[in-house]
Amino acid sequence: MPGLPMSSSPREVLAVSPPVRRELIWIGVALILGFVVMPPLIWLIGTRVLGPYTPGGVGALWGQFFRGLASGSFAFWYVAIGPYFLLLLLRGLIRLFRARGEPEPPPPPPLH
Repeated sequence: MPGLPMSSSPREVLAVSPPVRRELIWIGVALILGFVVMPPLIWLIGTRVLGPYTPGGVGALWGQFFRGLASGSFAFWYVAIGPYFLLLLLRGLIRLFRARGEPEPPPPPPLH
């Protein structure tokens, strides 16, 4: 960042840039949802709709989920970072609808 000395701590950088801090908080919340909330939620809904999870309970699903992440499986990573992508999609839709709802500015007055 221009104007900051090279020895700036991350805390000083974040104190200078509140939007960055806010975005990091959103990323953290989304990742917690993706890594902690989504797997048990998928297990719960899956067992209600599809029946018992044959490898075992929610613990077996957790193990499989983290093994899938470690192997680089796109499907598992999509579940983990999906909440952040959903947040980005929601933000984009809000911006789109706000931009469409704003009236056009009046034309400039004619020059004489």
